[in-house]
Amino acid sequence: MRIGMGLNYAGGFKETVDELADYEKAGLDIVFVPEAYSFDAVSQLGYIAAKTRRLELASGILPLYSRTPTLLAMTAAGLDYVSDGRFSLGIGASGPQVIEGFHGVPYTAPLGRTREIIEICRKVWRRERLEHQGKHYTLPLPPGQGTGLGKALKIINRPVRPDIPILVAAIGPKNVRLAAEVADGWEPIFYVPEKAAEVWGESLAEGKAKRDPALRELDIIGQAPLAIGDDVQGFLEFGRPMAALYIGGMGAKGRNFYNDLCRRYGWEKEAEEIQDLYLDGKKDEAAAKVPRELLEKMSLIGSEGHVRERLSALKESGITTLNVNPIAGDHKGRLALIEKVKELAAEA
Repeated sequence: MRIGMGLNYAGGFKETVDELADYEKAGLDIVFVPEAYSFDAVSQLGYIAAKTRRLELASGILPLYSRTPTLLAMTAAGLDYVSDGRFSLGIGASGPQVIEGFHGVPYTAPLGRTREIIEICRKVWRRERLEHQGKHYTLPLPPGQGTGLGKALKIINRPVRPDIPILVAAIGPKNVRLAAEVADGWEPIFYVPEKAAEVWGESLAEGKAKRDPALRELDIIGQAPLAIGDDVQGFLEFGRPMAALYIGGMGAKGRNFYNDLCRRYGWEKEAEEIQDLYLDGKKDEAAAKVPRELLEKMSLIGSEGHVRERLSALKESGITTLNVNPIAGDHKGRLALIEKVKELAAEA
């Protein structure tokens, strides 16, 4: 099980990256850089590539609507080049509030677009002359849709790798099925190992049944806050505001994928209450409604023995890469947590 970490740069991006070299020495395997409606992830990934040597890098995630498929492919090839083959392209649909609100692009056909983007990226990296006739993307553009002067081109540079890993963030049944079929990795959110088979098992099995055997084994990427000790249970409360934001505020009524997931986990009543409160502006009340069991099951917070048990549960459920958020009072403490979880994961 690889140990990764999402980059949290609330305290300053350059200061956070300066600490990454220490995490690299402590055994961290991969770092994921998010892109919501803040600074772009690409410039920051390039900066990280220059500041690290062994650490793998991933976009976590690039929204698939805000760049053309070819630009996504070029970007991934460029980041793979400057990192000497350490980059993975993480993509996802995001949601209509961000895509239509911030980018001004219609949020349409996320499944079909994801499939075609993956096909196009792999053609680019193989240096094929780029021709694609799809429902959502046509390359080159035909005369009726442009000047008629478009040519089938291939990328000028030779990518470091013709098969850069593609990771897909997905939680809906159809999206997960697609990720299991065509992607190199699948990245869910709010992962509860005890409920994973019930919620996603059928979709994973159906996708894997159609999977090209030439592809890598599917990398399943989980997430968990991390704190180890006999007096750390209070840190579970740190997860409430974020869970409430996603379950309650990341989408409208009937169009919130995270709220749907909470319901599929079995917390239908709580999911509805959280959303109603959050959309009414009662964020603290919404956070208080987040089920304690949900916070516990998707965390690595507790005694060493408890964390060891949770790691085993994650591994048994299929997790192959685990992104942790180490919670400690200082940088030294967070480094110690990375070293410890690496040790415990090796034994799981």
